[in-house]
Amino acid sequence: MNKKITALPALATTPATDDVLPIVDVSGTATTKKITVANLVAAAAVQSVAGRTGTVTVDAGDLTDGNFDGTAILGFDATLNDQTGTTYNIGGGDAGKVVTCNNGSAVTVTVPSGLGAGFTCSVVQKGAGQVTFAASSTTINNRQSHTKIAGQHGVATLVSTATDVFVLAGDTAS
Repeated sequence: MNKKITALPALATTPATDDVLPIVDVSGTATTKKITVANLVAAAAVQSVAGRTGTVTVDAGDLTDGNFDGTAILGFDATLNDQTGTTYNIGGGDAGKVVTCNNGSAVTVTVPSGLGAGFTCSVVQKGAGQVTFAASSTTINNRQSHTKIAGQHGVATLVSTATDVFVLAGDTAS
């Protein structure tokens, strides 16, 4: 029975190396062909990624086990999200970013629900106004029950360890 690829069910587990994937060969007349997962991994075994400070070589094993054999990955900077108001709501777009709060008056940073487990971002108190973190349908934990950044030029990081549960770590104060 013929089915469109888009009509097939999604694979629920990691594919086996001898599983077959359909591909469309677009060189010349477009035709559908098959490739095994092993062939695909072998073809991607060594790829270079151009970075700002050079080239990082990644092999297929790195992609599957996350082990880069002690090699540093250089040239990747966090994006800054500069804020100058007295209130800011953390959003999904802040994942992996550094939020800077630059105001002479106190700043409230609200941590809402729905950001997802694993969400992380850093917050810098750039101005003199102390940054306070406020939970909104979330829980913010800190080893010392702190809810603020300690002072100007202080940095705190928010890490979601479970849905709507965050750890506030860094240069914090009560």
